Amino acid sequence: MYKRMPSRDGASPIDLENESDLLQDDMVQELTPPPLIHSLPHVLVATIVSFLFGYHLGVVNEPLESISYDLGFNGNSLAEGFVVSTCLGGAFIGSLLSGWIADGVGRRRAFQLCAVPMVVGAACSATTSNLGGMLLGRFLVGIGLGIGPSVASLYITEVSPPSVRGTYGSFIQISTCLGLLGALLIGIPVKSISGWWRMCFWLSTVPAIVLAVAMMFCAESPHWLYKSGRNAEAEVEFRKLLGAAHVRSAMAELLRSDRGDENDTVTISELISGRHSRVVFIGSTLFALQQLSGINAVFYFSSTVFRSVGVSPNLANAFVGIVNLLGSIIALLLMDKLGRRVLLMWSFFGMAISTAFQVVAAGLFASTSGVLYLSVGGMLMFVFSFAVGAGPVPGLLLSEIFPSRIRAKAMAFCMSVHWVFNFMVGLLFLRLLEVMGPQLLYSMFGAICLNAVMFVKKHIMETKGKSLQEIEIALLPQ
Repeated sequence: MYKRMPSRDGASPIDLENESDLLQDDMVQELTPPPLIHSLPHVLVATIVSFLFGYHLGVVNEPLESISYDLGFNGNSLAEGFVVSTCLGGAFIGSLLSGWIADGVGRRRAFQLCAVPMVVGAACSATTSNLGGMLLGRFLVGIGLGIGPSVASLYITEVSPPSVRGTYGSFIQISTCLGLLGALLIGIPVKSISGWWRMCFWLSTVPAIVLAVAMMFCAESPHWLYKSGRNAEAEVEFRKLLGAAHVRSAMAELLRSDRGDENDTVTISELISGRHSRVVFIGSTLFALQQLSGINAVFYFSSTVFRSVGVSPNLANAFVGIVNLLGSIIALLLMDKLGRRVLLMWSFFGMAISTAFQVVAAGLFASTSGVLYLSVGGMLMFVFSFAVGAGPVPGLLLSEIFPSRIRAKAMAFCMSVHWVFNFMVGLLFLRLLEVMGPQLLYSMFGAICLNAVMFVKKHIMETKGKSLQEIEIALLPQ
């Protein structure tokens, strides 16, 4: 075991004595799990970011035609594509910055900082009279979306008791689904009320402002405070999150982790080739497989298939949103019972099976109407399987397996990989569909899902019920 001893520079005799007392206190009988009433409100505030993430991803879908008419680029498919994808570009930049922001100013202030571009960007989009203003607003919102989700995964992982960390992590996916559904419902009047699309953007500023204000009353991550050498403040925050009876045992757990030197900096080269490169590789690959599974492509193609059986696009989107939400709720119920690894494996396997339905349906597309319903069922099964595991698990799992010293920056690096592959799939899907045809394309997606099953089986450890310190020790390089 080669772990460095934490830096003691500037530590007072009282601090060292307190740490010794905490280690002795950890030898007593393990306490019962802390009551959830302490930690739940803080987690719910953090998931506002996920709601905004889902809302902004869906807010331009229905109003896009009205926006193009009012801003004078109707019929320009390239401009319409930029309105949708500029948000992804901003998110990529935001995700690269998120780890350094979260480590530099803390998790709470990172939430507040991510809310600023979302408010300013939404206001810019709502008041603009030209395409440039819309693109600027979408880009600013994207920066906030890039920062927020990775910080939410970090924060929820670090403030949650081990017994419910998976359940709390599932709130992220559920909140995202609610945001998507909210954007769909709010966009319905856009064709009947002139200028309603501006209200769609204005409404998004409300939860962003609520997030910024509510975070003033939430606990800071004790893990971040401890890593910064602020032990007394970490103890105070544990008291808010766990209750007084669990503070000492929680602090004793922190003492087992490697805080490292407070002046240490984590560089990109260390993440790629340093001693923690293996866990960073696992995280990046898992996010890449999540996106290459074709989930965004299926969301896109589902409207076409639903329309072919006489179902309106709005109803199709509602079906997909409801199935996505249902799968996310099931994930919440099973995350701390079955575990992350099992959910991931069965999720990717279910996605592979549903792509087989797509391949069969594509081969017999012109035969019977029953084949069309097989295709629709396959798509809904794909979305459901994704929501049960491949959607909510990676963000939670990665924030668990990364050591505390690199957790924020490693999450930022992996989230940037997520956004790159997200953009690539969105950009290339229609072209690949045209060149390869639906059978070959869905066969490729199915093969990627099966490879994901094997990858999870070989590389992913189970983290259910383990403390972050236990996970860090288990994954420590030898």
